[in-house]
Amino acid sequence: MKNYAVGVDVGGTTIKIGLFSKDGQLLTKEKIPTNTADHGVHIVDDIAAKVDDILAARRIDKDSVIGIGIGVPGPVLPDGRVNKCVNLGWDIYPVESELAKASGLPVKAANDANIAALGEAWMGSGKGYSSIVMVTLGTGVGGGIVLNGKILTGFGGAAGEIGHIQVNPGEVTACNCGLHGCLEQYASASGIIRMGLTNNHLDKWKGSPLYGRDSLTGKDVTDAANAGDPLGYAILKKAMTYLGNALATIADVVNPEAILIGGGVSEAGQIVLDLVTEPFEKNVFHACKNTKILLALLSNDAGIYGGAKLAIDSQE
Repeated sequence: MKNYAVGVDVGGTTIKIGLFSKDGQLLTKEKIPTNTADHGVHIVDDIAAKVDDILAARRIDKDSVIGIGIGVPGPVLPDGRVNKCVNLGWDIYPVESELAKASGLPVKAANDANIAALGEAWMGSGKGYSSIVMVTLGTGVGGGIVLNGKILTGFGGAAGEIGHIQVNPGEVTACNCGLHGCLEQYASASGIIRMGLTNNHLDKWKGSPLYGRDSLTGKDVTDAANAGDPLGYAILKKAMTYLGNALATIADVVNPEAILIGGGVSEAGQIVLDLVTEPFEKNVFHACKNTKILLALLSNDAGIYGGAKLAIDSQE
Protein backbone atom coordinates (compact mmCIF):
# COMPACT_ATOMS: atom_id res chain seq x y z
CA MET A 1 0.00 0.00 0.00
CA LYS A 2 1.19 3.49 -0.88
CA ASN A 3 0.33 5.46 2.24
CA TYR A 4 2.73 8.41 2.09
CA ALA A 5 3.42 11.48 -0.05
CA VAL A 6 6.16 14.09 -0.05
CA GLY A 7 5.54 17.80 -0.52
CA VAL A 8 8.37 20.13 -1.54
CA ASP A 9 8.27 23.93 -1.64
CA VAL A 10 11.28 25.50 -3.33
CA GLY A 11 12.14 29.06 -2.40
CA GLY A 12 15.01 31.28 -3.41
CA THR A 13 16.88 30.72 -0.13
CA THR A 14 15.23 27.71 1.53
CA ILE A 15 13.58 24.47 0.42
CA LYS A 16 10.89 23.02 2.68
CA ILE A 17 10.16 19.28 2.52
CA GLY A 18 7.28 17.54 4.28
CA LEU A 19 6.32 13.89 4.66
CA PHE A 20 2.58 13.30 4.82
CA SER A 21 0.21 10.43 5.33
CA LYS A 22 -2.26 9.97 2.50
CA ASP A 23 -5.04 11.43 4.65
CA GLY A 24 -3.18 14.73 5.07
CA GLN A 25 -1.35 14.37 8.38
CA LEU A 26 2.02 16.13 8.40
CA LEU A 27 4.44 13.57 9.85
CA THR A 28 7.67 15.51 9.65
CA LYS A 29 9.14 18.52 7.90
CA GLU A 30 12.67 19.62 7.15
CA LYS A 31 14.44 22.58 5.58
CA ILE A 32 17.54 22.72 3.45
CA PRO A 33 19.29 25.72 1.88
CA THR A 34 18.65 26.39 -1.79
CA ASN A 35 21.96 25.92 -3.60
CA THR A 36 21.68 28.14 -6.66
CA ALA A 37 25.33 27.67 -7.67
CA ASP A 38 26.03 26.47 -11.21
CA HIS A 39 22.59 27.60 -12.41
CA GLY A 40 20.76 25.55 -9.78
CA VAL A 41 22.00 22.20 -11.06
CA HIS A 42 22.42 20.81 -7.53
CA ILE A 43 18.90 21.56 -6.31
CA VAL A 44 17.16 18.34 -7.34
CA ASP A 45 19.99 16.16 -5.98
CA ASP A 46 19.82 18.00 -2.67
CA ILE A 47 16.05 17.43 -2.49
CA ALA A 48 16.39 13.75 -3.38
CA ALA A 49 19.06 13.25 -0.72
CA LYS A 50 16.95 14.91 1.97
CA VAL A 51 13.90 12.84 0.98
CA ASP A 52 16.04 9.70 1.35
CA ASP A 53 17.11 10.88 4.81
CA ILE A 54 13.52 11.55 5.90
CA LEU A 55 12.29 8.16 4.69
CA ALA A 56 15.24 6.34 6.25
CA ALA A 57 14.67 8.04 9.61
CA ARG A 58 11.10 6.74 9.59
CA ARG A 59 12.03 3.36 8.09
CA ILE A 60 9.66 3.93 5.20
CA ASP A 61 10.34 2.07 1.98
CA LYS A 62 9.93 3.97 -1.29
CA ASP A 63 7.38 1.39 -2.43
CA SER A 64 5.07 2.92 0.21
CA VAL A 65 5.43 6.46 -1.18
CA ILE A 66 2.95 7.75 -3.75
CA GLY A 67 5.36 10.34 -5.05
CA ILE A 68 6.71 13.85 -4.70
CA GLY A 69 4.80 17.04 -5.45
CA ILE A 70 7.03 20.08 -5.87
CA GLY A 71 6.22 23.77 -6.04
CA VAL A 72 8.66 26.08 -7.83
CA PRO A 73 8.75 29.88 -8.19
CA GLY A 74 7.87 29.99 -11.86
CA PRO A 75 5.35 28.71 -14.42
CA VAL A 76 5.37 24.97 -15.11
CA LEU A 77 4.56 23.68 -18.59
CA PRO A 78 2.26 20.68 -19.09
CA ASP A 79 5.24 18.40 -19.81
CA GLY A 80 6.80 19.13 -16.38
CA ARG A 81 9.39 21.65 -17.51
CA VAL A 82 9.78 24.94 -15.67
CA ASN A 83 9.53 27.97 -17.92
CA LYS A 84 12.31 29.93 -16.18
CA CYS A 85 12.91 30.31 -12.45
CA VAL A 86 15.25 33.28 -12.36
CA ASN A 87 15.76 33.07 -8.58
CA LEU A 88 16.99 29.48 -8.93
CA GLY A 89 19.14 29.97 -12.01
CA TRP A 90 16.88 27.75 -14.11
CA ASP A 91 15.95 28.53 -17.69
CA ILE A 92 13.74 25.91 -19.38
CA TYR A 93 14.37 23.08 -16.95
CA PRO A 94 12.79 19.57 -16.81
CA VAL A 95 12.26 19.55 -13.06
CA GLU A 96 9.83 16.60 -13.02
CA SER A 97 12.03 14.20 -14.96
CA GLU A 98 15.24 15.30 -13.24
CA LEU A 99 13.83 14.94 -9.73
CA ALA A 100 12.19 11.63 -10.62
CA LYS A 101 15.54 10.34 -11.86
CA ALA A 102 17.35 11.55 -8.74
CA SER A 103 14.78 10.32 -6.24
CA GLY A 104 13.41 7.17 -7.86
CA LEU A 105 9.87 8.40 -7.19
CA PRO A 106 7.08 9.78 -9.39
CA VAL A 107 7.17 13.59 -9.44
CA LYS A 108 4.59 16.24 -10.28
CA ALA A 109 5.49 19.93 -10.38
CA ALA A 110 3.47 23.14 -10.24
CA ASN A 111 3.91 26.81 -9.54
CA ASP A 112 4.51 27.49 -5.84
CA ALA A 113 1.53 29.84 -5.42
CA ASN A 114 -0.73 27.27 -7.04
CA ILE A 115 0.31 24.48 -4.71
CA ALA A 116 -0.10 26.80 -1.72
CA ALA A 117 -3.70 27.30 -2.85
CA LEU A 118 -4.12 23.55 -3.24
CA GLY A 119 -2.72 23.00 0.24
CA GLU A 120 -5.15 25.48 1.78
CA ALA A 121 -8.02 23.89 -0.13
CA TRP A 122 -6.99 20.44 1.14
CA MET A 123 -6.17 21.03 4.80
CA GLY A 124 -6.38 24.78 5.44
CA SER A 125 -9.11 27.37 5.64
CA GLY A 126 -10.35 26.31 2.20
CA LYS A 127 -11.12 22.78 3.40
CA GLY A 128 -14.63 21.81 2.39
CA TYR A 129 -14.73 24.15 -0.61
CA SER A 130 -14.22 22.78 -4.10
CA SER A 131 -13.36 26.13 -5.72
CA ILE A 132 -11.15 28.75 -4.10
CA VAL A 133 -8.87 31.63 -4.98
CA MET A 134 -5.84 32.25 -2.79
CA VAL A 135 -3.88 35.48 -2.72
CA THR A 136 -0.61 35.82 -0.81
CA LEU A 137 0.52 39.25 0.34
CA GLY A 138 4.25 39.03 0.89
CA THR A 139 7.14 40.88 -0.72
CA GLY A 140 5.02 40.56 -3.85
CA VAL A 141 1.47 39.43 -4.47
CA GLY A 142 1.05 35.79 -5.47
CA GLY A 143 -2.06 33.90 -6.38
CA GLY A 144 -3.45 30.47 -7.04
CA ILE A 145 -6.81 29.21 -8.25
CA VAL A 146 -8.36 25.84 -7.48
CA LEU A 147 -11.52 24.98 -9.43
CA ASN A 148 -13.51 21.85 -8.65
CA GLY A 149 -10.57 20.54 -6.63
CA LYS A 150 -7.98 21.02 -9.38
CA ILE A 151 -5.32 23.68 -9.89
CA LEU A 152 -6.07 26.08 -12.73
CA THR A 153 -2.71 26.23 -14.51
CA GLY A 154 -3.56 27.91 -17.79
CA PHE A 155 -2.05 27.29 -21.22
CA GLY A 156 1.54 28.08 -20.22
CA GLY A 157 1.35 27.37 -16.50
CA ALA A 158 1.01 31.06 -15.60
CA ALA A 159 -2.63 31.22 -14.48
CA GLY A 160 -3.28 32.96 -11.16
CA GLU A 161 -0.82 35.86 -11.57
CA ILE A 162 -3.11 38.03 -9.46
CA GLY A 163 -0.32 40.41 -8.51
CA HIS A 164 -0.01 41.68 -12.05
CA ILE A 165 -3.60 42.68 -12.64
CA GLN A 166 -3.53 46.37 -13.50
CA VAL A 167 -5.39 48.37 -10.85
CA ASN A 168 -4.03 51.88 -11.53
CA PRO A 169 -3.50 52.79 -15.20
CA GLY A 170 -2.07 56.16 -14.16
CA GLU A 171 0.89 54.73 -12.25
CA VAL A 172 4.21 56.09 -13.56
CA THR A 173 6.51 53.84 -11.51
CA ALA A 174 7.19 50.47 -13.12
CA CYS A 175 6.45 47.20 -11.34
CA ASN A 176 9.25 44.62 -11.09
CA CYS A 177 7.57 42.83 -14.00
CA GLY A 178 8.02 45.91 -16.21
CA LEU A 179 4.34 46.86 -16.34
CA HIS A 180 2.72 49.81 -14.57
CA GLY A 181 -0.03 49.96 -11.97
CA CYS A 182 0.05 46.29 -10.94
CA LEU A 183 -1.77 45.21 -7.79
CA GLU A 184 1.61 44.12 -6.40
CA GLN A 185 2.71 47.75 -6.33
CA TYR A 186 0.08 48.52 -3.68
CA ALA A 187 -1.15 45.45 -1.82
CA SER A 188 2.18 43.72 -1.17
CA ALA A 189 4.37 44.49 1.83
CA SER A 190 6.72 46.29 -0.57
CA GLY A 191 3.85 48.34 -1.95
CA ILE A 192 2.62 49.25 1.51
CA ILE A 193 6.13 50.37 2.47
CA ARG A 194 6.41 52.43 -0.73
CA MET A 195 3.11 54.20 -0.07
CA GLY A 196 4.09 54.79 3.55
CA LEU A 197 7.43 56.38 2.72
CA THR A 198 5.81 58.53 0.04
CA ASN A 199 3.24 59.96 2.47
CA ASN A 200 4.78 59.91 5.93
CA HIS A 201 6.57 63.26 5.63
CA LEU A 202 3.34 65.26 5.20
CA ASP A 203 2.61 67.63 8.07
CA LYS A 204 -0.91 66.30 8.57
CA TRP A 205 0.58 63.03 9.83
CA LYS A 206 2.64 64.58 12.64
CA GLY A 207 2.07 62.53 15.77
CA SER A 208 1.98 59.25 13.87
CA PRO A 209 4.65 56.73 14.92
CA LEU A 210 5.36 56.42 11.20
CA TYR A 211 5.84 60.15 10.64
CA GLY A 212 9.14 61.24 9.08
CA ARG A 213 10.81 57.84 9.20
CA ASP A 214 13.27 56.98 6.46
CA SER A 215 12.59 53.27 6.65
CA LEU A 216 9.52 51.18 7.39
CA THR A 217 8.42 47.56 7.31
CA GLY A 218 5.02 46.27 6.31
CA LYS A 219 4.51 45.20 9.91
CA ASP A 220 5.23 48.75 11.10
CA VAL A 221 2.32 49.95 9.00
CA THR A 222 -0.12 47.16 9.88
CA ASP A 223 0.72 47.39 13.58
CA ALA A 224 0.10 51.15 13.48
CA ALA A 225 -3.21 50.59 11.67
CA ASN A 226 -4.31 48.05 14.26
CA ALA A 227 -3.38 50.50 17.03
CA GLY A 228 -5.65 53.16 15.53
CA ASP A 229 -2.96 55.34 13.96
CA PRO A 230 -4.59 57.42 11.18
CA LEU A 231 -1.60 57.22 8.82
CA GLY A 232 -1.17 53.46 9.21
CA TYR A 233 -4.89 52.99 8.70
CA ALA A 234 -4.97 55.23 5.61
CA ILE A 235 -2.09 53.35 3.97
CA LEU A 236 -3.54 49.93 4.72
CA LYS A 237 -7.00 51.00 3.60
CA LYS A 238 -5.65 52.19 0.26
CA ALA A 239 -3.77 48.92 -0.25
CA MET A 240 -6.76 46.77 0.68
CA THR A 241 -9.12 48.86 -1.46
CA TYR A 242 -7.01 48.04 -4.49
CA LEU A 243 -7.02 44.39 -3.42
CA GLY A 244 -10.77 44.28 -2.78
CA ASN A 245 -11.49 45.78 -6.20
CA ALA A 246 -9.19 43.27 -7.89
CA LEU A 247 -10.73 40.34 -6.00
CA ALA A 248 -14.20 41.48 -7.07
CA THR A 249 -13.09 41.27 -10.70
CA ILE A 250 -11.57 37.84 -10.13
CA ALA A 251 -14.75 36.61 -8.44
CA ASP A 252 -16.81 37.81 -11.39
CA VAL A 253 -14.70 35.63 -13.68
CA VAL A 254 -14.09 32.57 -11.48
CA ASN A 255 -17.07 32.59 -9.08
CA PRO A 256 -15.22 30.80 -6.25
CA GLU A 257 -16.83 29.66 -3.03
CA ALA A 258 -14.09 31.33 -1.00
CA ILE A 259 -11.16 33.71 -1.37
CA LEU A 260 -8.28 33.11 1.03
CA ILE A 261 -5.78 35.81 2.00
CA GLY A 262 -2.37 34.72 3.20
CA GLY A 263 1.19 36.00 3.40
CA GLY A 264 2.87 38.30 5.89
CA VAL A 265 0.45 41.22 5.48
CA SER A 266 -2.49 38.92 6.36
CA GLU A 267 -1.00 38.47 9.83
CA ALA A 268 -2.54 41.86 10.67
CA GLY A 269 -5.73 39.82 11.02
CA GLN A 270 -9.32 41.05 11.08
CA ILE A 271 -8.50 44.57 9.91
CA VAL A 272 -7.33 43.13 6.58
CA LEU A 273 -10.59 41.24 6.11
CA ASP A 274 -12.65 44.30 7.04
CA LEU A 275 -10.81 46.62 4.67
CA VAL A 276 -10.92 44.15 1.77
CA THR A 277 -14.56 43.15 2.22
CA GLU A 278 -16.03 46.64 1.83
CA PRO A 279 -14.70 47.38 -1.70
CA PHE A 280 -15.21 43.74 -2.68
CA GLU A 281 -18.90 43.79 -1.81
CA LYS A 282 -19.33 47.21 -3.39
CA ASN A 283 -17.94 46.13 -6.76
CA VAL A 284 -18.61 42.41 -7.16
CA PHE A 285 -21.44 41.17 -9.40
CA HIS A 286 -24.55 40.42 -7.35
CA ALA A 287 -24.50 36.69 -8.11
CA CYS A 288 -20.98 36.44 -6.63
CA LYS A 289 -21.62 38.36 -3.40
CA ASN A 290 -21.88 35.16 -1.36
CA THR A 291 -18.16 34.47 -1.85
CA LYS A 292 -16.53 34.09 1.56
CA ILE A 293 -13.32 36.00 2.27
CA LEU A 294 -11.13 34.23 4.82
CA LEU A 295 -7.64 34.37 6.23
CA ALA A 296 -5.40 31.48 5.16
CA LEU A 297 -4.56 28.97 7.86
CA LEU A 298 -1.43 27.00 6.98
CA SER A 299 1.04 29.91 6.79
CA ASN A 300 4.45 28.83 5.44
CA ASP A 301 3.42 25.16 5.35
CA ALA A 302 0.76 25.63 2.67
CA GLY A 303 3.22 24.79 -0.10
CA ILE A 304 4.32 21.44 1.31
CA TYR A 305 0.69 20.47 2.00
CA GLY A 306 -0.17 21.38 -1.58
CA GLY A 307 2.81 19.47 -2.92
CA ALA A 308 1.73 16.31 -1.13
CA LYS A 309 -1.83 16.71 -2.42
CA LEU A 310 -0.51 17.30 -5.95
CA ALA A 311 1.44 14.05 -5.74
CA ILE A 312 -1.61 12.15 -4.49
CA ASP A 313 -3.92 13.59 -7.14
CA SER A 314 -1.46 12.90 -9.97
CA GLN A 315 -1.45 9.18 -9.17
CA GLU A 316 -5.21 8.71 -8.77
